[in-house]
Amino acid sequence: TEGSASGRLLGGPGRRTGSPPEPDITVVTWNVGTAMPPNDVTSLLHLNTGETNDADMIAIGLQEVNSKINKRLKDALFTDQWSELFMDVLSPFHFVLVSTVRMQGVILLVFAKYYHLPFLQDIQTDCTRTGLGGYWGNKGGVSVRLSIFGHMVCFLNCHLPAHLEKAEQRKEDFATILHMQQFEGRAASGILDHDLVFWFGDLNFRIESLDIRFVKYAIDNNILSQLWEKDQLNIAKSTWPVLSGFQEGPLNFPPTFKFDVGTNKYDSSAKKRKPAWTDRILWKIKSPSSGAGGRRPSRGVLSVSQLCYCSHMEYTVSDHKPVAAIFAVQFASKADKPLVEIYVADEWIRPEQAVVKYKMAAGFHRSSWDWIGLYRVGFRHPKDYVSYVWPCAQPGARLLQVMFSEEALPKGKGEYILGYYSNTSSSIVGVTEPFQISLPRSEEGSSATDSSGSSSEEEDDSTLVLLAPKSRSPSPGKMKRHRSRSPSLAKFQGLILRPSSRDRGSSRSPSPQSRRAPPPGLSGARGAAGLPSPAPGPPAGIARTERHRRSPARPTPDVQHRGAAEWSSDAVRVSARPGLR
Repeated sequence: TEGSASGRLLGGPGRRTGSPPEPDITVVTWNVGTAMPPNDVTSLLHLNTGETNDADMIAIGLQEVNSKINKRLKDALFTDQWSELFMDVLSPFHFVLVSTVRMQGVILLVFAKYYHLPFLQDIQTDCTRTGLGGYWGNKGGVSVRLSIFGHMVCFLNCHLPAHLEKAEQRKEDFATILHMQQFEGRAASGILDHDLVFWFGDLNFRIESLDIRFVKYAIDNNILSQLWEKDQLNIAKSTWPVLSGFQEGPLNFPPTFKFDVGTNKYDSSAKKRKPAWTDRILWKIKSPSSGAGGRRPSRGVLSVSQLCYCSHMEYTVSDHKPVAAIFAVQFASKADKPLVEIYVADEWIRPEQAVVKYKMAAGFHRSSWDWIGLYRVGFRHPKDYVSYVWPCAQPGARLLQVMFSEEALPKGKGEYILGYYSNTSSSIVGVTEPFQISLPRSEEGSSATDSSGSSSEEEDDSTLVLLAPKSRSPSPGKMKRHRSRSPSLAKFQGLILRPSSRDRGSSRSPSPQSRRAPPPGLSGARGAAGLPSPAPGPPAGIARTERHRRSPARPTPDVQHRGAAEWSSDAVRVSARPGLR
């Protein structure tokens, strides 16, 4: 029997139902002070709070992640430890990394429940350096923008200049970030063109005028409201035009800076810095008449309610306390039809059942570089697949079909989903509900996965085609839309995602290394010398699996094109050996 089509509506199991949807978005900011990650961040992310309170998306902004040269070189080859921690903690809760961007010590990660992925489109990132006049990325802003159910949303994580007397410099740097960051497309080219902006980070605003003794007295006696009117950001919100429209919840938690590391005591050093709310989370809704040419917010009006705004005193690894906020976002309308709908049986107990049927929405721009990935439930990011298959090309067909080869299927019992990855949008545009795979383990099956295994003529021939200088299987290091608009310095390489801790040592992105041109008579077909011409009948997908282990220190090269031989047909099934070194 065929299961349900791709993509549960935003809300998912156990969530609020009805229209319009009200997704919960959690935003976290933390200046980690170059510290190592703590053992557990569950409470920081407000997990384990019950089904009805689970977030749909989580945005995490970090500042001062260790970015010394030796650490950055290591992070260029492996995922940084903070990103690893958040992926490890969030994946069991069905969160998938949607996008990430890093500028030296400033990192932004955006996660979403896997069943929301088809409705998160037009994902782009940007960064702006403001340190040393724009030549250094210790200060500045990084952003991830995307369309959520047809509404344009931007997450902006900033680290602004420190010290009490630098308030004007903070204003200038924020204005520079807003001016410099520009995105492709007409939907929302600038940050403030988005329907909803979340602005957060170590904004470094301080408390003016008041003596440190009075500030500490107000904190100890829980009369924080007496400090609010002297908070520089509160003052700026009513006096700086650049902050017009930005909102923030009440500061009902103690100032988050500066603490003695390892304690909950404010600075006891000789400098005795005055406590301050340096770590903040704000939001702005686009007004109906604002934007280029007076463009109205996309797909109707939206509203935001802040459900929580708090600090987390239990974390002591840094001299800053992390801050979290939870928002309920209500959309007046929604784009809730996936671009690709996938149909699959409820269970695969024999290899011949590994059939995938799918259909594409009208207007969907299919690329020959798209692929359908098989994922374990609890996968961490779109490249964290078990195996994959190329979609077939059959013009005019409404319902298309591909099949995973037996060698591409995982052995044993487990719960999996299928996801259609669009190379054009660099995102998953269709997913299934979870289904079971129950295939017997065998000595033959395990030997088939060995990199030194089969040497059949068919596999050798297929290798000639599939090994290419550029892989068309997207690399985990791919940052297609990441741009730096700061002067002089080249962009820093983005986060390179590696396999989860449970799968260390096995490549998550099989990558052909060289390709020979197709022989005469096979132009237009993805085939190898000596392989037969396509058989009559509907074209079949070409299954790929992780069969060859390689060191995670050798990341797969990214791809933007298919090379000299541009083959359009997908009618030849090949038993491939991707990733062979």
